[in-house]
Amino acid sequence: MKLIFIQTGGTIDKEYPHTTKGWAFEFGEPAAIRILEKLNPSFEYEIVTACQKDSLEITDNDRAHLATLINAHPEHKFIVTHGTDTMIETAKYLEAHVNNKLIVITGAMLPERFSNSDAPIQLGAAMATASLVESGVYIAMHGLVKKGSEIKRNLETGQYY
Repeated sequence: MKLIFIQTGGTIDKEYPHTTKGWAFEFGEPAAIRILEKLNPSFEYEIVTACQKDSLEITDNDRAHLATLINAHPEHKFIVTHGTDTMIETAKYLEAHVNNKLIVITGAMLPERFSNSDAPIQLGAAMATASLVESGVYIAMHGLVKKGSEIKRNLETGQYY
């Protein structure tokens, strides 16, 4: 199995800025790089950056670019790291525009750079899903895996259900 990890941005990939002071964040290399280095996976993988945006800034043009990237890629299984605010919208878009591929979308509530981040377990759930499911668009968050069209989010708690 070869997995393709696609970075789109979101909290999972945020870092403290190197050039500014304060609480602002910037995007750096994909968090998947550091997580996979610790895992030493027994599968082949590739990491690609589609964009580096907060998910509230992701547009349908960005989603179209993501769909084109996935459709054009010869591999079959993809994990998309994404911001939590609009991952459901992206999942629904990809369900309508990508066929015969497996896409698992995940993210994190805290940046991977934080010691108490949920990023490693969220990415781990996505990788486990990719080893068990053959096709479709799924979201792996908060210990759940559901089809993108079936998952919901509690806006008060931020949890998916």
